[in-house]
Amino acid sequence: MSVLVLNAGYEPLHTVSVKHAMNMLWRGVATVEESHPEETFGPFPMPTVLRLVRYVKMTWAYARRGGLKLTEASVKITWEQFSRGVPTYSQAGVLKRDNGQCAYCGQPVATTMDHVIPKSRGGSTTWDNAVAACEPCNQRKADYSPEEVGMTLLWEPFVPTREDLAW
Repeated sequence: MSVLVLNAGYEPLHTVSVKHAMNMLWRGVATVEESHPEETFGPFPMPTVLRLVRYVKMTWAYARRGGLKLTEASVKITWEQFSRGVPTYSQAGVLKRDNGQCAYCGQPVATTMDHVIPKSRGGSTTWDNAVAACEPCNQRKADYSPEEVGMTLLWEPFVPTREDLAW
């Protein structure tokens, strides 16, 4: 069984074992936010969610989370909800998401990333506007939209989960 640990500001940090959670309670670095009803571990209630007493800076977690918004009133979330956050956008991530396959011709030789709507035309550098492309297709499309040069996308770009990029 694992225990969810929240930062002092109610942001989820990670999970720990019950033994580690009890150690945190004993040292006074955390308080119980949610526990199993009628179960105790010595003088402490059996925790399911702990909150740290002091704030911990989370530089590793500054990537956007998939719409997960925490408030003091709604801290009842699961680890699965927290961990399915959106990975940080990167060119390497786009190539992984598309399995190295060109989104225009389908060949498994994509080495570049292409903006579907070019940046010069207001396109953004986001998961929803980027696809993997082979060099010939990327050069052919250049600074145009796919429709202008008679190219079609074989699939629509999407925002991946961390699991999509874990291959």
